[in-house]
Amino acid sequence: MLREVRVENGIVQGLPAADPRITSFKGIPFAAPPVAENRWRAPQPVQNWEGKLKAFEFAPISMQAPTVIDVNNIYTREWSVDPDLPMDEDCLYLNVWTPALSTDEKLPVFVWYFGGGLQVGHTAEMEFDGERIARRGIVVVTVNYRLNVFGFLSHPGITAESPDAPANFGHLDQQAGTQWVKRNIAAFGGDPDQITIGGQSAGGASVLSQLTSPQNEGLFQRAVIMSGLFTPLYPNNPMPPLDRPLRQAEEEGEAFFKFMGVSTLEEARRLDAVYIRDKMLEYGSFWGTVIDQVYCPGDPYNLFLKGQHHKVPVMLGNTASEFISVPGAGSVEEFRAMAVEMFGGEAEEYLKLCAVETRNLEEMLQKASVNNIEYAARVAIKASSDSGSGVPMYYYTFDAGIPGWDDPGTFHSVDLWFHFETLAKCWRPFVGKHYDLARQMCNYLSYFIGTGDPNGKDSTGEELPLWKPCTPEAPYGMVFADKSEFVEGPPVDIMQFLVGQYFKRNPIIDERGMNGNERE
Repeated sequence: MLREVRVENGIVQGLPAADPRITSFKGIPFAAPPVAENRWRAPQPVQNWEGKLKAFEFAPISMQAPTVIDVNNIYTREWSVDPDLPMDEDCLYLNVWTPALSTDEKLPVFVWYFGGGLQVGHTAEMEFDGERIARRGIVVVTVNYRLNVFGFLSHPGITAESPDAPANFGHLDQQAGTQWVKRNIAAFGGDPDQITIGGQSAGGASVLSQLTSPQNEGLFQRAVIMSGLFTPLYPNNPMPPLDRPLRQAEEEGEAFFKFMGVSTLEEARRLDAVYIRDKMLEYGSFWGTVIDQVYCPGDPYNLFLKGQHHKVPVMLGNTASEFISVPGAGSVEEFRAMAVEMFGGEAEEYLKLCAVETRNLEEMLQKASVNNIEYAARVAIKASSDSGSGVPMYYYTFDAGIPGWDDPGTFHSVDLWFHFETLAKCWRPFVGKHYDLARQMCNYLSYFIGTGDPNGKDSTGEELPLWKPCTPEAPYGMVFADKSEFVEGPPVDIMQFLVGQYFKRNPIIDERGMNGNERE
C-alpha cells in the first residue's frame, strides 16, 4: 500500500481508509496560506517541509457563515451536521484516496470541486468520501478553495497589483489544486494525463468555468457537471447571480471596503479574517465569478454554447425536482401577455401546449413548468452538436424515491449520496434498491472517469444498461429511478419548444465560429 509518498514539497504520510486496501491522505497543502499579503492574491507556492507531513485529518474549512443546526433546514439535517468544524483563512489543502500499491499504476484521476453557491461548503462533507470510487481503481482528489468575499472579491487595488490575476481567487484555487494533481499524482499511482474534473451545483458551475478558461489547455481530459448549468428562462424567476464584469465587481469591492471602514488593499489585508467574515454576513451581498478577461474571458455558459471550450467528453445531469422554473403569472391574462412578450408570433403554439383553452391558471402553470437545469443542459447539448465539436455528452436525470419522514423528493444535491456511494453515512432509511442504484451510479461515474465512456460491467459481472450520448437527433438520457434505465423517449413537448425558442431568441448562437481562437 502507498501509505507514504514523496510529493514536490516533501514526504506525506497517509492512513488506511475504512477499507484498508485504500489509503487516504487528508490535508495536503497545495498552495501557501492565503493570509496577510496573500489575501486576495492568486494561490502562491507551498514552502517545503521537513520530516513527514502526517496527512491524517481534514484541514480547516474555508471562511464562511458558521453552521447553525436547524431541524427545519434539510441541509443541516443532511450534511452540515457539525457546527464545530475548525474554520480558518488558511484553507488551501486537498485530500487524496488511492487504491494503488505502487507509483507506476497510472490509474485514472478524479478531481472534485464541492458546491455551496461559492459561499459555503467544504471537502470534509461526509458524502464526498472518496473511498468507494477509489475501490473501483480511481485516485480521488477533493480540493478545498476560498469562498464568498475571500474568494471572489475584486478591487481596483487588486487589479493594479496583479493584472494577470485580478479576480476569481476561488476558481484559481481549484485550478491550482488541479495543477498540483497533474504535477504530483503519479506519486499516488495516478496518471497525470487522465484527469477528470467534476463538481455539483456551484462546483459543477466551477467545472464549466474551468472548461471555458483559456488557461487550462491540457489540464484535464474529461468533465462531470452535476446540477451545475443554469440559464434564465421565465422573467423574474430566481437565478444564481450572473457573472459580473470586472469593473462592476471592483466597484462592489470598493463599497465593501468602505463598509468595513477601510479604503486601501493594504488596510484590508491587515483586518482579522473573522471580522471580514462577520461584516460580509452583515453586508449581505453575493460574491461569485467575475468576467476578468484573464481566467474568465466571458460568461462560461455562453462561451460553451459558442464552442469556446476545451473539447473533452462531458457527463451532465440533474435531479428531477430541483430548480423548477414556473412562469410568474397571476392570471390567465398575465400568462398570455408573458407568452406574447417572450415568443412573439409563436406565442399561440406555446399557449396551446400549456392548455390555455382551459383558462385554468394552475393547470397552465403546471404544464409550463420545467426543470431549469435540464433546460440549460439540453440547450448546451444542442449547441455542442451544432458547433460540430464532436464532444460526447452523456445526460442523466436522477428521479429515485427518497425515503424519510420529511418526504423530500429529489431535492438539490441528494444524488451525491448515490454518485459517491456513501448512503451508509446518511440517516435516511435507504433499502436494497437504493444501494443497488448507488452501486450502478458509482460504476457509471467511475467508468466515465476512466475512459470518457460510462459503459461497462456492473459489480455483479453483468453489463450495465447501455448509456448512449445525448444528441439533438437522439435527445435521450439515463434515468436513475428505482433502477438505472436508458429511456429512449424525447423530452416533453414544452421542453422541446423552449429549447428551440432559445436558439431563436439568443443571437449569441449565431456568432459561433466568428471567434478564431476556439480551443481544442
